[in-house]
Amino acid sequence: MSNCFGRCFCYLGQVTATDIRQMTVPDKLRLMEALWQDLSADEAGVPSPAWHNRVLEERVRLVESGQETFMDWDVAKKLLREELQ
Repeated sequence: MSNCFGRCFCYLGQVTATDIRQMTVPDKLRLMEALWQDLSADEAGVPSPAWHNRVLEERVRLVESGQETFMDWDVAKKLLREELQ
């Protein structure tokens, strides 16, 4: 398929859930990537929900109080892979 995100995106008009269900997985992933690129191009246009800030504040509080620590991402991935084996 060329630059088309499944047959439902080859025309202008409203896209329905039925249209999306009929797309192939690779087309759905391409669509998701295109949507994410578009949305993330303007951070101010996609405000974070209030609960995001509350979660971040709680995490900062836990780190500052010594109840939690940071872990290197590569170490965390290794531990998760070992745990899931």
